[in-house]
Amino acid sequence: MNNLDYGIIGNCRSAALVSKQGSIDWCCLPQFDSPTVFGKLLDKEIGGSFGFVVDDSYTIKQSYIENTVILVTTFSNGLDIFEVRDFMPRYYKENGSYHSPPEFIRYIKHVAGKPSLKVIYDPKLEYAKGETSIYIKNDFVVSLTSNEAFDSLFLYTDFDKDAIVKGHDLTITSDHFFQVAYNEKLFTPNLKKAILEYERTKIYWLNWMERTPSYKRYNNYIARSAMTLKLLSYDRSGAILAAVTTSLPETIGEVRNWDYRFCWIRDASMVVKVISQLGHKNIAKRYLEFIINLITDKDEKLQIMYGINGEKELTEESLDHLSGYENSSPVRIGNAAYKQKQNDIYGILMDVIHQLLLNFNNDIENGEELWGITKGIVWVVSKHWQEPDKGIWEFRSEDQHFTFSKVLCWTAVDKAIKVAKMLGKTSKLARWQLLEEAIRQDIMEHAWSDSAQAFTQAYGVDDLDASVLLMESYGFIDAKHPKYVSTVKAIERELSNDGLLYRYKNKDDFGLPSSSFTICTFWFINSLYKIGEEQKAIKQFDKLLSYSNHLGLFSEDLDFKTKRLLGNFPQAYSHLALIETAINLSKITEEEKIRDILS
Repeated sequence: MNNLDYGIIGNCRSAALVSKQGSIDWCCLPQFDSPTVFGKLLDKEIGGSFGFVVDDSYTIKQSYIENTVILVTTFSNGLDIFEVRDFMPRYYKENGSYHSPPEFIRYIKHVAGKPSLKVIYDPKLEYAKGETSIYIKNDFVVSLTSNEAFDSLFLYTDFDKDAIVKGHDLTITSDHFFQVAYNEKLFTPNLKKAILEYERTKIYWLNWMERTPSYKRYNNYIARSAMTLKLLSYDRSGAILAAVTTSLPETIGEVRNWDYRFCWIRDASMVVKVISQLGHKNIAKRYLEFIINLITDKDEKLQIMYGINGEKELTEESLDHLSGYENSSPVRIGNAAYKQKQNDIYGILMDVIHQLLLNFNNDIENGEELWGITKGIVWVVSKHWQEPDKGIWEFRSEDQHFTFSKVLCWTAVDKAIKVAKMLGKTSKLARWQLLEEAIRQDIMEHAWSDSAQAFTQAYGVDDLDASVLLMESYGFIDAKHPKYVSTVKAIERELSNDGLLYRYKNKDDFGLPSSSFTICTFWFINSLYKIGEEQKAIKQFDKLLSYSNHLGLFSEDLDFKTKRLLGNFPQAYSHLALIETAINLSKITEEEKIRDILS
């Protein structure tokens, strides 16, 4: 079965995806949202890749070095063995800044025998829009394109450059390296320097993970997810990406293909909340600075999403020359959703501000700006909470009064009240408390359906929606409240398919949904745990984890029947929800406490 069997390497500036066979099929340089230099993922014929060809006697295995994002692909026929250790350099420099250049290194480690292989080095710059020419120079191989825009890429290696470019047979009897750089290097790379970069990068990630708490259950999944979320953060601005890819389809052959190389306020804030709970303050600090820089004016209205450098216009266009992943066109760059109105983002952002003040209250910078943003958020919510919007799922049709959006408007005011009390700012409390209660009453009156016996997707409809499961997580309703328990049961009956959840089942702008949205299944499992069905939740969670790829990574969606990974990859949404759910389920149950006492 075709699957997203890829590992991710990165350095918080860009990232690359490496296939199970060791081929780099996706890489954008110099940063996450740049045009591809390798894009085979979106067109097998012309997209471009960098891989290895060995004969059928070899088996290929892949794993990460523990507690790092260094990916090892091992080629072995029993006698002849070599490893490809892939990474993007990242470590602290003496001046305290990060070394994270727009490049990756493939450290070829000889293990045994005399392995034979061919190298496929086929860069296609600028989304493969035009011809990419390759020239062999004294110190490097340079790839150039000037069809629509000029671009270049540099390959350094201690292999014979002519043999690499022409795909001749190579025999490995010692260690080697490849270094693919967006910029020409001032000092010519060599194997010794490549190994030094490897060791420094390894130490960086080991130190980062040392600051991450460990858990009794699911620790490997939590650790891998935490590192993946870190890889989706962009150092230069503090933005956090939804995923590193564009146009991986929610369903093969359909048109639900979007560019996710942007910063959604909702997704990013959820990531920051989870990562800060794991003690990683720098990501949170940089993200808050990103938000503060976006809201330069007290009357500034937040967009739902921005470019990773804070760009506000994300014009959507199609790359019609690319066939798409598994021929699922169109391939889109940019995202028209940036124009949408979604009222939930204010509650999401206010929730993370509250969380950060709780976690880092003695060491929080920009406190005055955060209080200003808090007041601004409540002002915006007070003016607009009664208006319909596009909702969390970004419906491109008519606006509705979505329950999730209303709950998050309530959350915005609820968290603002808590922040005000923490900061000793009490003058607005009475007015804010009246607003909070008004929104609560409105939701309880209009979001509940007697016929569905559940809180529904929107006011006045019976359609169910997995997002309402988060009503409890945001503190709107108690997990044991009869209406919440009834909602969880109704969603299980209507939206669950072999343990996987639809976001919703009603028809949207593109027809009927036909794949499972992975974060929704995590939400559902979390809800089962919260309402007291712990063992059922653990069983469902273990089953869901088995659907990750060979490296424990998740995309956005899963096919109900085949359990194939679908949608953009790796998906921040999926991994943050995995961490939240795993932490809940890793707590010792009463049954385990009794067992421990008796043992």
